[in-house]
Parts: sequence; C-alpha cells; structure tokens
Amino acid sequence: MTPELANEYIKRRMRELGHEDNYRTRFRHFVLGPMEQRKIDAGLQLLILAQPKECIRIQSDMGVFDAAEFSTNELQYEHKGAVQLTNYSPLPQQVQMIQVIFK
Repeated sequence: MTPELANEYIKRRMRELGHEDNYRTRFRHFVLGPMEQRKIDAGLQLLILAQPKECIRIQSDMGVFDAAEFSTNELQYEHKGAVQLTNYSPLPQQVQMIQVIFK
C-alpha cells in the first residue's frame, strides 16, 4: 500500500466511522522472531496492514489476513480489538502497520 493510498483510505474510513479529523496516525513496525506469535490489544483503534507478507498471519475481531489461507474468501487489511500476529517462517519477519488512534 502506497503512503498516498493509505492516507486517502484512512481519511475516508474515519469519515465513514464518524470521526472526521478527530484521529491521529502512528506507524507500527513489528519484528517477529522465527515462528513467533504475538498478541496486541488494539482496543477500538484500527491497525491497517501496510505491506502484506506471505508468511505472516494476522487475526483479529475484524477477520484474518493470511495469504496461505484457502478456507476464507476475503483477507482483511484492517484490524482492531485483540490482534494476533503469527510468523510461520523459520526466519525473522517484519510486519508494517498503520495505527489509527481516535481522539
């Protein structure tokens, strides 16, 4: 996702949710060790996947992003609530997300 697309998407999504310009963004760059699972409590904040990876699974209250998953018909780039990051790789992996924090 390009920075321009991310900014436009976030702006439109915040309008849809009724927040208009009452939010701020923060770039989150997670480094997961080999086969690591990590839980993040995002609460009502949004975490938007900026760069998808094939060996990473992201699961939350909003759905799942896992490029290796064939039992779902849609992958979610937007997550909130209890978010679990899973690295399926025997190598360290990086997950880049944009955090949207409501004011």
